[in-house]
Amino acid sequence: MNITETLASEFGLKQVFAENIVNLLDEGNTIPFIARYRKEMHGSCDDQVLRNFADRLKYLRNLEEEKEKVERTITEQGKWTEELAKALSSAKTLTEVEDIYRPYKPKRKTRASIAIAKGLEPLADILQKQAKGVDIKSEAEKFVNEQVPTVDDAINGAKDILAERISDDASLRKTLRELLFDKAIIECSLLDGENKLTYETYSGFKQEAKKLPSHRILAINRGEKEKCLKVSVVVNPEIMLKEIRFVFKKNNPQTDEIIESVLQDSYERLLFPALERELRSNLTDNACEQAIKMFEVNLKPLLMEAPLKNNIILGLDPAYRTGCKIAVIDKNGDVLDTTVIYPTPPQSKTEESIEKLKSLIEKYKVDVISIGNGTASKEAEIFVAELIKHVSRPVSYAVVSEAGASVYSASKLGAEEFPDYDVSLRSAVSIARRLQDPLAELIKIDVKSIGVGQYQHDMPQNRLTEVLTGVVEDCVNSVGVDLNTASPSLLSYVSGLNMSIAKNITLYRAKIKGFKNREQLLSVPKLGPKAYEQCAGFLRIVGGENILDNTAVHPEAYETTKKLLELFGVSLNEVTKGETSLEALVKLKGEEKVASELNIGVPTLKDIVSEVQKPGRDIRDSMPKPVLRSDVITMEDLKEGMQFSGVVRNVVDFGAFVDIGVHQDGLVHISQISDSFIKHPSEVLKVGQKVEVKVIGVDLAKKRISLTMKGLDKEEA
Repeated sequence: MNITETLASEFGLKQVFAENIVNLLDEGNTIPFIARYRKEMHGSCDDQVLRNFADRLKYLRNLEEEKEKVERTITEQGKWTEELAKALSSAKTLTEVEDIYRPYKPKRKTRASIAIAKGLEPLADILQKQAKGVDIKSEAEKFVNEQVPTVDDAINGAKDILAERISDDASLRKTLRELLFDKAIIECSLLDGENKLTYETYSGFKQEAKKLPSHRILAINRGEKEKCLKVSVVVNPEIMLKEIRFVFKKNNPQTDEIIESVLQDSYERLLFPALERELRSNLTDNACEQAIKMFEVNLKPLLMEAPLKNNIILGLDPAYRTGCKIAVIDKNGDVLDTTVIYPTPPQSKTEESIEKLKSLIEKYKVDVISIGNGTASKEAEIFVAELIKHVSRPVSYAVVSEAGASVYSASKLGAEEFPDYDVSLRSAVSIARRLQDPLAELIKIDVKSIGVGQYQHDMPQNRLTEVLTGVVEDCVNSVGVDLNTASPSLLSYVSGLNMSIAKNITLYRAKIKGFKNREQLLSVPKLGPKAYEQCAGFLRIVGGENILDNTAVHPEAYETTKKLLELFGVSLNEVTKGETSLEALVKLKGEEKVASELNIGVPTLKDIVSEVQKPGRDIRDSMPKPVLRSDVITMEDLKEGMQFSGVVRNVVDFGAFVDIGVHQDGLVHISQISDSFIKHPSEVLKVGQKVEVKVIGVDLAKKRISLTMKGLDKEEA
């Protein structure tokens, strides 16, 4: 089975679709472009399926390259056999290939290699054959010399060689690897490390390796790294030795004792330590993939939260000693004014701060106040709730995550965008913009700093960045980008573009005083025909020369769109203004028939019809709107049985954290999410989702709030 056949089988695709995807990727097409504009070629797979496909394609190609390398190396050694060819051909993983190559791989100095250098390999062959009637001591005497002083030295050298051969047996290693995973217990004991109290729950901890959840594996690893935990892999050695004895049977009473000692030595000195490291490594790799998956699952809804359009927003970055930084932005996100107030301890200049913000709110007609959820957030929230009572115009507030805001503020990008502002004022602008357009603002931040997962610093950083960047790309391209207002940061995530081309676009945009049509992109330096093909459909021009430039219809389909309209005798203006339902006309005639007449696929036809009917639409407008408040409660106000409408802020393996308007998010444990059995919280919840919850526990000392979504009072909810 070749690679495309394997991929077609694994992803449940037609062979031709798998071949098309491989070809499209090899031609340099991006995932967003393939997903949106080549649906007929792959059966309308979504972005995520295509990314998984691309990852798997990369792995399988690496596997094939490794197989070729192994075959070439063993052949050069003159040791290639049909048996090896068969084993290598059937290997499904890189680990299996490594096992096959192990006996032929140049080794560092080992006990076995030393014995081989002394000429003891023939004695090891005799020992391995266990031929009856052969006196091993008599045979060993033949190898005694200056390098091998005694018979025992000769036998011990032969044993070392045989122990390494057993350890290098690919089939045996595979069997033992699977057996260890099935039977191993992970045990922890508490050490006297600096943060030992953090890991008290793992004192005397024991659990089957195969049942360890990913968050627990990562917690144990961190505890071990911080020298607070000693971690052991425990398994009954007899279970493992039984498998080794089955492969290397003892059949000569004269050598039984020697062979048994070889088997035990091979297991204890070579096999178990290596397999133990492999098991821990595999558990960690799988846990990291699961954690990265949770980042991926959480990041998308966070980026796709509905923007708060057409509002003047005041951003408030809370602090104590240095004061709360304030920035007012207009409906386009441009900064109107900045200041600093001191309503929090130690200054506590509440009245002065109220007067200052009242003046700004009235002057700029502020609609909403966006408060960062970091240090002093609760005090700032209480202050804002009081402020609202003194303002004549209707004003509400929202608390937004400020994760990564300080990273952005101190970054080169932040300095380029606001060279005249200090770091803290940039944070205030970012906090305001996060409410106004979460996607446009959050993409400026290193995705690893957004804080919607767990143990992000313990992840393989390249892999985490790769996956999360893919999520950002999918979100940006599914929403579309306003070509005449987008920042270089936002443009750089558009299919086919990078930061260099994005900056060229903004420079050219300034030069021509705004793009009038998509074709002008071809005049941007370094933006060639291939980049244009990839990016054009995702860039929007509001109020341009062609209405289609404000839709996701690709320029390559403009002529088809024209023919579609002519087919029904309607104009583009009639359709875009809602005077005629193109969708109804197409359905009346039959989608298959219309698509056939236009020589396109039904998926492309549907996309064109949908886009033409609603130019400039933002798919995020259908998402839940931000929760706006005008009053505040404290953690001390909470009582068991209280019910709240909340917003999911983070989903992790063991539950979800929900913002109920208190400074501290509450935890809905996985057991409290649903009356039905669920394997993972993400089956039910996602970041940004509005939920009804009830308080079932409040621990003021530890600042923990326990919530449930079960057994709610329906009238209250």
